[in-house]
Amino acid sequence: MDINFNKNEDHNKLLVSELKQKLAKVKLGGGQKRIEKLHAQGKMTARERIDYLLDPKTESIEIGAFAGDEMYAEHGGCPSGGVVVKIGYIKGKQCIIVANDATVKAGAWFPITGKKNLRAQEIAIENKLPIIYLVDSAGVYLPLQDEIFPDKEHFGRIFRNNAIMSSMGITQIAAVMGSCVAGGAYLPIMSDEALIVDKTGSIFLAGSYLVKAAIGESIDNETLGGATTHCEISGVTDYKAKDDKDALDKIKKIVDKIGDFDKAGYNRIKPQKPALDPNEIYGILPKSRAEQYDMLEIIKRLVDNSEFEEYKENYGQTIITGYARIDGWAVGIVANQRKVVKTTAAKTKPSEMQFGGVIYSDSADKATRFIANCNQKKIPLVFLQDVTGFMVGSKSEHGGIIKDGAKMVNAVSNSVVPKFTVVVGNSYGAGNYAMCGKAYDPRLIFAWPSAELAVMGGAQAAKVLLQIEASSLKAKGEEITPEKEAELFDKIKAKYDKQVSPYYAAARIWTDGIVDPLDTRKWISIGIEAANHAPIEKQFNLGVIQV
Repeated sequence: MDINFNKNEDHNKLLVSELKQKLAKVKLGGGQKRIEKLHAQGKMTARERIDYLLDPKTESIEIGAFAGDEMYAEHGGCPSGGVVVKIGYIKGKQCIIVANDATVKAGAWFPITGKKNLRAQEIAIENKLPIIYLVDSAGVYLPLQDEIFPDKEHFGRIFRNNAIMSSMGITQIAAVMGSCVAGGAYLPIMSDEALIVDKTGSIFLAGSYLVKAAIGESIDNETLGGATTHCEISGVTDYKAKDDKDALDKIKKIVDKIGDFDKAGYNRIKPQKPALDPNEIYGILPKSRAEQYDMLEIIKRLVDNSEFEEYKENYGQTIITGYARIDGWAVGIVANQRKVVKTTAAKTKPSEMQFGGVIYSDSADKATRFIANCNQKKIPLVFLQDVTGFMVGSKSEHGGIIKDGAKMVNAVSNSVVPKFTVVVGNSYGAGNYAMCGKAYDPRLIFAWPSAELAVMGGAQAAKVLLQIEASSLKAKGEEITPEKEAELFDKIKAKYDKQVSPYYAAARIWTDGIVDPLDTRKWISIGIEAANHAPIEKQFNLGVIQV
């Protein structure tokens, strides 16, 4: 191993260590004191409930762990968006679980909470996965109600999705394990089956104080909407549980009796580990996002037995395409090649060099054809992003780069097989779109700690923004000295660098999470297994494209 490998390894392991530290902090929710308060009430935390519900010694993945990260500081923060979402196994059946975290503002819904809940429902709908709601929430966070209440993708969309999922035959089970008030009361009751925990669970459209103010009736919350009321008088809930564990045990028994599902039929054989050591990814991936490296070496450490059948190996080399297996599942991989390559393509001069991480006309054409092939063969697609964008300049424009790029975007948009996107490094501009960014409906999209998502790189963007800022100040009569210019540049770049961070993206659920590169195989495997619940219902059709 050379010195660069060791430097890269140290840098990337440091990023992973930082990731694990941040995750440990996030998992504390509202903090240790609030966890202890919950325990004193005889209740489990959201994460404890999920851990108890999931089958022991089975794999699971958490969606949106960093939702709300460094957002809402003026409101005391909202760790993990105040709700925990995991895909895992209950009695051997893959499910998605959504649990309100009562240690974060009593489980109140911030705008990001709504977005995260909708993402969980979207995953359930796309993959026809059973969804379990563990409800413990004080309802909408009123100081921010205008950002979560009335719009299409706000709070009301959740109940609409409840109804849609029910009509699709997707199992929904809700357990009321704490407060469930106002509009939020509809979520468990629009589920197929609802449980409520005695003495700690309550459901009502308006609590006792509001009832007193509105109609003058004096009544306590337990009598108004407790477990006995709803199991014996109103009939709103189907099961009464004596405590949290009893409620979770009842959910396990319900899930255990769900029938088998129609499978999409994605190809899987016995999994094999990569023949090359996945730990070497840390040393291969450069510390600098501008540095070149061979993406093929990363691929070989992600796929079964390190076997990769490359498609059109010597054509359009700035995108790598080919077939492999990940945890036994057959996949088609579309990846940005990050090393400089020589090309003899018709639209370039013989032996001309092409920059790694840039999409050229020939590589876009190759990717389009490969995506069509995978759709024809019913093979899930995996996109490995480290892209700076499409090639610019007169030669590319005259060669039809826009047309070729549009073909690739068209193929990604119309693909009917499940898509999974891993943001390895750069994810800039239209390259993000062509490589199946969030707007193109990947079943899962997640980033490595090395990722950057933005319109363009920090240095380039800062230079553009500096020119704008400097022109504005000069117009006001200010003198821009070299020292002042350098100060402005550093300030602008620092702000921009924060926005391109993978944590900034994950906080806003532009990605489903940030993962250790060594967990990539697990995420993709669980994702394909989820997708296998939903048979493809339409044919692949590119529509109208210019050839």
